[in-house]
Amino acid sequence: MSTPYDLVVIGGGSAGLTAARLAAALGARVALIERDRLGGDCLWTGCVPSKTLLVAAAQVHAARRADRYGLTAATGPADWTAVATRVREAIGRIEPHDSPEALTRLGIEVIRGKARFTGPRALDADDRAVAFRHVLIATGSSPHLPGVPGLTEVGGLTSDTVWDLPELPRRLLVIGGGAVGCELGQAFARLGSKVTIVEAEQHLLPAMEPQAADLLRRHLVAEGVTVHTGAVLRAVRPGAADLTTADGTEHTTAFDQVLVATGRRPRTAALGLETAGVRTTAGGFVATDARLRTSNPRVFAAGDVTGWLPFTHVAGVQAADAVLNALLGLRRRPDREAMPYAVFTDPEIAQVGPTAEQARQRYGDAVRTRVLPHEEMDRAVTEDAADGFTQLVLHPKGRIVGASVVGPRAGEAIVELAHAVRLGWSAGRLAATVHPYPTHADGPWLAALAEVRHNLTARQTTVRALLRLRRGVLR
Repeated sequence: MSTPYDLVVIGGGSAGLTAARLAAALGARVALIERDRLGGDCLWTGCVPSKTLLVAAAQVHAARRADRYGLTAATGPADWTAVATRVREAIGRIEPHDSPEALTRLGIEVIRGKARFTGPRALDADDRAVAFRHVLIATGSSPHLPGVPGLTEVGGLTSDTVWDLPELPRRLLVIGGGAVGCELGQAFARLGSKVTIVEAEQHLLPAMEPQAADLLRRHLVAEGVTVHTGAVLRAVRPGAADLTTADGTEHTTAFDQVLVATGRRPRTAALGLETAGVRTTAGGFVATDARLRTSNPRVFAAGDVTGWLPFTHVAGVQAADAVLNALLGLRRRPDREAMPYAVFTDPEIAQVGPTAEQARQRYGDAVRTRVLPHEEMDRAVTEDAADGFTQLVLHPKGRIVGASVVGPRAGEAIVELAHAVRLGWSAGRLAATVHPYPTHADGPWLAALAEVRHNLTARQTTVRALLRLRRGVLR
């Protein structure tokens, strides 16, 4: 067996690439084992292609509404071949940054093959023994197909395979109304598909503020998407799905393609985790402590495989902390409470911290919210997107513990609010920072100012006493 690597990374996706690059920059001897393509789901089937698709769909949507500005509006479905080509171009421009050659230049050894633990301190990569001091498991997740009768036989698409479509589906059934289902559902509807979204929970985007999900639903319906929430999908057969809607009505939906977006499962089955003494949760995710260490102190984990929020930026933060903890003995813990995330639909929806209801369950009924309708935000009015809102969730002691933004550039606007949550700022502290006008960052600022004005009004006796005192001084 060769000299041990300081860190062996299993998986070349977002978490694995971040970990390997950071470890190499620290001067560690690093190997990265990848069984497929470097770049992971984010590059090939997730963030990059989906956001490129959303931009293309937004352009088509805008062209169809061009008559509002005195131009000739576009009609008919989009050219799927041209859209798919643009998606591949975007992937091709980013892929070289994640290539084996790029990693090798950083001093990282890339090993092609399937990794498997052969003991607590032993690892095999396609019959090659790999010695290590520490290992980071970053194998990610894969789409999960629910046990709906007939679905396996029909062969539903997933976020992994939808990019291989030869043509735009005329009718698309989307099973699942989470982030992936809503993003891809809206995109295909704008490109020209007749889309139906079926969600078992009472709201789309079940993890987010209900009023945000309800606003998105209204937008989707206005764009011709059929949305069934609180629905039970009874069976799927070629060309049709049988479901029971929220009011108990039995309904049949016809489709040409079905897209399954009901969640993901960790890729751990072939790793030999039991042999390494690495415990998993009931859902199969790798169990870690707050510092990302597993039950085997030599083994850490990061990314989707841990069951945390399944987002690229979360995987990156976890990976960086895990590397610093493993190699340098630090005790870094990712701040889950201040972890923002966004859904890139139209309207865009972003959130950090608990929802208002979750905060009340945690801190009591004295939790308050401060909501700023975007009709009071000039930039939203100029973009004809004034039906969104910004909401601050306020601890009984006044600090911001959560927030939501719904509207254009919500994913950018939420960053400042994540900063406020992490540092325990009050609304007054946030309001003290001047913002450029007019921007979408005005939403959080104006909401904070509204809370400050409310607090001043609530202290009218003190304020009026100060005014009277001031008048006396300046006579």
